Amino acid sequence: MPVLQTVGVLLLSYLVGAIPVGWVVVKLFTGRDVRTIESGRTGGTNVMRAAGLLAGVLTAVGDVTKGLATSWIVAWLIPPDDPIKVWLQVAAPLLAIMGHNYSIYMLERRADGKLQLRGGAGGAPCFGGAMGLWAWSGAIILPVGILVFLLVGYASLTTLSIALTATVIFAYLAVFWGMPWQFILYGVVSMFLLIWALRPNLARLAQGTERAVGLRAYLNKRRQQKA
Repeated sequence: MPVLQTVGVLLLSYLVGAIPVGWVVVKLFTGRDVRTIESGRTGGTNVMRAAGLLAGVLTAVGDVTKGLATSWIVAWLIPPDDPIKVWLQVAAPLLAIMGHNYSIYMLERRADGKLQLRGGAGGAPCFGGAMGLWAWSGAIILPVGILVFLLVGYASLTTLSIALTATVIFAYLAVFWGMPWQFILYGVVSMFLLIWALRPNLARLAQGTERAVGLRAYLNKRRQQKA
């Protein structure tokens, strides 16, 4: 298979994943730069804080589409019978997650003079990438994520549940339905990418200072009101 096609798949996947949907949405809705608000991330959760529920939903849909789009890129550039296709099906959405988390379009200079790439935490493109590998995975990952969000009550753990659920799904499909075992790698590697991006959140979670959401946030508010 031509090297140019492989490079094209990987580069396009990164560049598509790097599109800062959240930054664009917040700019259109409020005129503000989402990087200056709350966590500074460009994902749906922070966009919702910055510009409201509709903006957050639009961002989430856009970010999911970025991950899903990598399956179309692979199908477009790689012949169906090429033996490397299955590896690119896994690598492409992982590159989209990396692009989302470390966007070349969000390159900026820090106060200390060093350059850095900004972005999100990777949950939405991870979800889209899983659907690109097996469309029905969305029907499992989404309700699991909603339950974690509402009942466990931490956005960071909700994000991690996406990769964990994808790993379980693809492991089951590989063992019982003959789906490529390489798809399991997608879940595992995406989990590491999400954990790395969520290091500050996980540190706050360990310290007991992570912001609660869902039912946990409601119960905490009720306890404070009673106190």
